[in-house]
Amino acid sequence: LVALTGGAGLSRGTQLAAFTLLALAFAVKSPLWPLHSWLPDAHTQAPTVGSVILAGVLLKMGTYGLIRVAVGVAPEGARWAAPALGVLAVAAIGIGGLVCLAQDDLKRLIAYSSVGHMGFVLLGVATLTATGLQAALIGNIAHGVITGLLFFLAGAVKDRAHTGSLAELSGLRETAPRLAGLLGFAAVASLGLPGLAGFWGEAFAVVAAVQRGGPLWLTLAVLAALGGALTAAYFLRLLRRVTHGRPSPAVAGLAPGLAGAELTAWAPLALLALAVGLAPALVLSYASGPVEALLGVVP
Repeated sequence: LVALTGGAGLSRGTQLAAFTLLALAFAVKSPLWPLHSWLPDAHTQAPTVGSVILAGVLLKMGTYGLIRVAVGVAPEGARWAAPALGVLAVAAIGIGGLVCLAQDDLKRLIAYSSVGHMGFVLLGVATLTATGLQAALIGNIAHGVITGLLFFLAGAVKDRAHTGSLAELSGLRETAPRLAGLLGFAAVASLGLPGLAGFWGEAFAVVAAVQRGGPLWLTLAVLAALGGALTAAYFLRLLRRVTHGRPSPAVAGLAPGLAGAELTAWAPLALLALAVGLAPALVLSYASGPVEALLGVVP
């Protein structure tokens, strides 16, 4: 009832406390920086299907809960915490990108990339605008689809080559061109190439910060855009090290084809990444009504 009435009956102090506690809980679940430290180890140790479920479904409960529950229950608290959330979001984007540039393991790089992507989602939420919340929702969906596909592909590479080290995976396109092509597609989708699903959440989050206006939000928009360039840098580095060059001993004997079960699992994710990228209204049209209703209770 409280969530439906936008915190009616709760004092300002109660809303500030409630939002703080709820935001901390959902930040761990998402995970949002700096409460993300459990995520890389969880992904690294989990089997491929576990990583896909974690990235594609379970983490989304945290970011959706932040929007629907935390903002819905304590909108005044959300307004009070918005600048701090924006700063934390941009820190996550920048730090996540820098950490990814230093990674030498395929699964850990993909895991750390989630920190930066969730930073864009948090930035959209922090603006408390229709554009920002739409950016958060479509970014949430895009991240689940694309990162799920990336973990499927990382698992396939590791199962075939028996290693996840970037230094031992060069030349994949020479021995397994179909697998390398899908990995390239997923990587450019995740770095935000226009026309693919990853573009809209990041672009709209930056636009929302600009629309919010003021020195703080304009600075955050610029820093977030620079963080998007870091995302491109570490994914292109990944592709250069894994798909290009002379085939390493670990990938020299890989079979060039893909199994039917693999194509059955991966094709829907690739098609969704393309469909949402080309027609974002598939997501935005369904979210517009709930977003406007939620913003109606935010002071």
